[in-house]
Amino acid sequence: MIPHNKPTIGTEEELAALRVLRSGLLSQGSETEAFENEFCDFVGLPKGHAVAVSSGTTSLYLALWALEGDKKTISFPGYVCSALRNATNMIGGNEEIVDVAKETPNIKFKKIKKETIAIIPHMYGIPVDIPVDVAKNNDNNIIEDCAQSLGAKINGISVGLHGNAGIFSFYATKLITSGGHGGMYVSKDKKLADRVRDYREFDYRHDQKKRFNFQMTEIQAAIGREQLKKLPKFLERREEIFQKYKKAGLELLDVERNQNHLSPVRYRAVIKTEEPNKIIKSLESVGVKAIVPTEDWELLGKHELLPNAVELSRKTVSLPIYPTLTDQEIEIILSAIS
Repeated sequence: MIPHNKPTIGTEEELAALRVLRSGLLSQGSETEAFENEFCDFVGLPKGHAVAVSSGTTSLYLALWALEGDKKTISFPGYVCSALRNATNMIGGNEEIVDVAKETPNIKFKKIKKETIAIIPHMYGIPVDIPVDVAKNNDNNIIEDCAQSLGAKINGISVGLHGNAGIFSFYATKLITSGGHGGMYVSKDKKLADRVRDYREFDYRHDQKKRFNFQMTEIQAAIGREQLKKLPKFLERREEIFQKYKKAGLELLDVERNQNHLSPVRYRAVIKTEEPNKIIKSLESVGVKAIVPTEDWELLGKHELLPNAVELSRKTVSLPIYPTLTDQEIEIILSAIS
């Protein structure tokens, strides 16, 4: 069976994990700090502006905490994973669910109240513009969810740097992994990054502040560092596969033709179709796993308020796209749906 997704792990990651094990220093330390600094270099931030944590959901919770999200309205689209709702619930915020724009997985912008915190996901590696009036009216209380879009850019600037904060995930199926779980919080505002880092340093503190253990382990950081080195090659191969699908005539979710200032990464290859189940079964018959990327039952809100999200959830299929997918496997996939 050709899986829908799988991590790309090599000898370098194995040796990195072994190096940490042999050192005997397993909890958060120098590997974690190095990973943070190398991540800053990758996205274009000064050192000290990234905080490694235990998961992408953790980084989102901390982003909301740093913006004092308790009892505030937190706005996000219904076409996302449950992590956004879970983090909002944990911080004690009041969720406001909005729709996505038509025929796109990204948020449909509306007027946001001044005190609202907006979570803006860049879905499937497709970056979305943050309108100037939204950012201005919202006092820039904007968190970019970049869990699926590490490496994507808007006007040449990395996603995650266009609002207050950006959050990234290193879960097993993401663009890179730190060994199964892991996340990163980034902010142009050093004070916010320092505040999040202080929260993470939960033990042996000479004050009465409440904190929590959201730390990343040294093994996770060591694996993440090796993955980050490989990310440019990963993205290059994903782009090659995406273009092969496009040249075969598949209608894929992508940036619009007039949006040359948006540079996507190919986290998902999502085709638009009137017959998703037929395509999934056809692929299954030749040993290929494909999925509906976000099912209608997964939507975080009432369907009548999310017409665009509902339509997208019922008319899309996600094809395999990962660095180790071979050209021969791509031909098998195309033969089943052409």
